[in-house]
Amino acid sequence: MDTPYSSKSFLNRELGLLAFNRRVLQMVEAESTPLLERLRYLCIVSGNLDEFFEIRVAGLKQQISQSIAVSGPDGLSPTEVYKKVCAEAHDLIDHQYDLLNQTVLPSLAEQGICFHRRGDWTDAQRAWAREYFFREIMPVLTPIGLDTAHPFPRILNKSLNFAVELSGKDAFGHNSDNAVVQAPRTLPRFIRLPTAIAGCHYGFIFLSSILHANVSELFQGMEVHGCYQFRVTRNSELFLEEEEAKNLRLILQGELSHRQYGDEVRLEVADNCSDTMAEFLLKTFSLDETDLYRVNGPVNLVRLMQVADLVDRPDLRFPGFTQSLPREFENQPDLFAAIRKKDVLLHHPFQSFSPVVEFVQNAASDSQVLAIKQTVYRAGTDSELIDALIDAARQGKEVTVVVELLARFDEEANINWAAKLEEAGAHVVYGVFGYKTHAKMCMVIRRESGSLHRYVHLGTGNYHSKTTKLYTDFGLFTANRDITSDVNEIFLQITGLGKHAGLKRLFQSPFTLHLELVNAIARETAHAKAGRKARVIAKMNGLTDPGIIEALYTAGQAGVRIDLIVRGVCLLRPGVPGLSDNIKVISIIGRFLEHHRVFYFLNNGADDVFISSADWMERNFFRRIEACVPILDPGVKRRMMTEGLRPYLRDNVQCWEMDGHGEYRKRTPRRGRRFSAHDFLLERFAHTPE
Repeated sequence: MDTPYSSKSFLNRELGLLAFNRRVLQMVEAESTPLLERLRYLCIVSGNLDEFFEIRVAGLKQQISQSIAVSGPDGLSPTEVYKKVCAEAHDLIDHQYDLLNQTVLPSLAEQGICFHRRGDWTDAQRAWAREYFFREIMPVLTPIGLDTAHPFPRILNKSLNFAVELSGKDAFGHNSDNAVVQAPRTLPRFIRLPTAIAGCHYGFIFLSSILHANVSELFQGMEVHGCYQFRVTRNSELFLEEEEAKNLRLILQGELSHRQYGDEVRLEVADNCSDTMAEFLLKTFSLDETDLYRVNGPVNLVRLMQVADLVDRPDLRFPGFTQSLPREFENQPDLFAAIRKKDVLLHHPFQSFSPVVEFVQNAASDSQVLAIKQTVYRAGTDSELIDALIDAARQGKEVTVVVELLARFDEEANINWAAKLEEAGAHVVYGVFGYKTHAKMCMVIRRESGSLHRYVHLGTGNYHSKTTKLYTDFGLFTANRDITSDVNEIFLQITGLGKHAGLKRLFQSPFTLHLELVNAIARETAHAKAGRKARVIAKMNGLTDPGIIEALYTAGQAGVRIDLIVRGVCLLRPGVPGLSDNIKVISIIGRFLEHHRVFYFLNNGADDVFISSADWMERNFFRRIEACVPILDPGVKRRMMTEGLRPYLRDNVQCWEMDGHGEYRKRTPRRGRRFSAHDFLLERFAHTPE
């Protein structure tokens, strides 16, 4: 496609993802963030970086090995991107551990939550740790001295291991210079000390510290010169061939075990690791010096997330709140009657997810309900909603569930749910090969007054009870005939594999969504050129699609005022003279993870508003099955604007403004007039205890 925009008009995706994690780390630095929440954000960044290396960096390495010339619309080669990513990732991780050691741990210690380092143990703590080692740790360890009969063991992805430098002869008279000790995943990564021994109410020691202090017990008669924790991150992308996938679930079950042993992409070691051992490990895993990350602390900070849950200090967490219900459902036992009357909007986490669960539970027990159809992308390992679907199937309802087996890192949970649903008698399909089913749809078919009526729930987020308390998302209940007919048509496509039929109201990926959004932006462009007001406001998690970005550039140059609220990666360069003067990009990083997708087009006063399961990314437009839903009810439309868009544009507490170089600057309140979108929505909907 011919385009007037060069590669310089686009930013880089991988660097944008790292920039997002920089902003998350700012929540650790902010003194206004409660202390245990600061620890939690630190761990979230570690989890994000793990996935970044497993998927994005692994992909770059594959592109380099295949001599691919260009990695993205920014025109940079994979090698160029890889060098920039490594430099930025090293700096980011160093900063993360500085925050851990200089800010978070000392602040926790001031509150009586202490992590006792080995060099600072008292005699009582050292004796307790030694007894714990012999009782709980040593019996499950298998030290492996490396020689011709003991090759380097297979190292699981992201597992904790110890490299040991030795000298001397073993029981058989053989020399061994190096050994490896693998820490079983069943062992806790930190252990709580008895209060009397800890000297504080919450005292912890790391598993690595106990093993370091007692590692010589594993190598009797030999001298230990060094013991260093290390962790390897591997390529975790799954590759399935359609020709071989006669049964996707069976093929995937086999592939999941291989994920633990994909190609190595990163090596993390303790910062005191000797150069000799570091070089040995790099050579063993066929990695370069740029792939080595020396860290001053545990090689896996994700496990520290448990501390925030173990410590009973509500004063060090965000204040609790009780989710509310929409007034349409208050004192209304018949959800179907309420939905028949008017569309009902749920705004999570400020409003409860329970009506969605009750929607399916009521359908399961309602004798007038004939069928339920549902998509499942991420539901977690414990789901009341899927339990309700299982119950409905056992009661003889016609239950159809589209389980997306390739929801990254949720594959195993989804495989288990698929098996349980099938055992209960539900029809289970795995979507369409090559297209992830990412649309969030639930439809109930009910017989009323001799005819069939459909009720649907459509959402921007997953059917996952836990994340609906942490992520911002919208869910819409409607009985609108056009919308419910469209949802039914999409289910028929997925299960029956029929040809795409034109939908009445919904935009759908991979067929119409991209084109309709480009057309909507083009309409605003035409309005602006005709001298009419033109406006686009869009909120999403990521913006990477070149076609959409080019349409936005053209619209902005025509005079369309464009505000983009993009939580994560954004390849568009805002505020560049002559390119994007009328475009602003902000990112909201706060208490909740911004997740809803809301699109607004002024359209000469028509005020078109949509919610969607799709971000403005190529994968969502062309490699996934997505649904974009128009908001037709005027009251719901007003709520979308007053809750989903305007508060975020006003935010000056947790808002970051992006410039044309991809750099972010945090907004500061003027004259002390603070406004937080999250606080505003909590005050509006949630009940906070006194």
